[in-house]
Amino acid sequence: MEIDLQLNFKIQYNMYDSLKGKVALVTGGTKGIGKSIADKLSASGAIVVTTARAEGKENSNRHHFIAADLTQADSAEIIAKEILEKYGKIDIIVNNAGANLSPGGGFNTLEDEHWLKDWELNFMSVVRVNKALLPAMLKQKEGTIINISTGAAKQPIWEMTMSYSSAKAALNAYSKALANEVGPKGIRVNTVSPGVVRTPLMNEFVENIAQQSGSSFEDSFQNIIDTVGVPLGRMAEPEEVASIVAFLASSEAQYITGANISVDGGSAPTV
Repeated sequence: MEIDLQLNFKIQYNMYDSLKGKVALVTGGTKGIGKSIADKLSASGAIVVTTARAEGKENSNRHHFIAADLTQADSAEIIAKEILEKYGKIDIIVNNAGANLSPGGGFNTLEDEHWLKDWELNFMSVVRVNKALLPAMLKQKEGTIINISTGAAKQPIWEMTMSYSSAKAALNAYSKALANEVGPKGIRVNTVSPGVVRTPLMNEFVENIAQQSGSSFEDSFQNIIDTVGVPLGRMAEPEEVASIVAFLASSEAQYITGANISVDGGSAPTV
């Protein structure tokens, strides 16, 4: 019995204190998946910095917040400067900020501005944040980067996600290339690809589709589930994505790099 209690204590300690003293950045970290990731990393002992255009009403864990519009080219340098001046290091980067900003309807609906907005937010923002902070990681000779992609990068839905999916597909390729480059220098880079997740942004996305199609929210949601194909038959909760991110950020995943982990309820149609 005593051995069981000691083992249980060790497991609990590792789970909730595994990132003690680490400095983590979570972009788009004030709501939805990003907020869950920020809270999970904080619960695991990390000092967490979040970014978004505005802090919002809720910052329950009092994370260090930096206001930033990641579609602007200079935002990454501003974020990096503040983090390194205050903390002197960066251990974990979670590039979570992203959204499907374009209207549905296929290629003919999409103008240049739609493509550029999706690529600025979902791809170029990640490239810039990593470029601004990687030198500090390389100097430390350790660190981990986790880029949040989407299952739609591998399974695009032309009616809804054409430009968004293409930007995230580029993110997948970039992440693998970066992992190969910086792995020998002590930096791990992984990708997490959620499927349909219950977030305010997803609810807004479904509501827009419902309005465009003249159908109910429930019917539009079911149509997405049927189109994507989710064997578990439900949306993921943000916390379920956050748990994978926290694992990848921890020493428990120290031999994992260049991976793309799906959190999609089984919707990926291939092995």
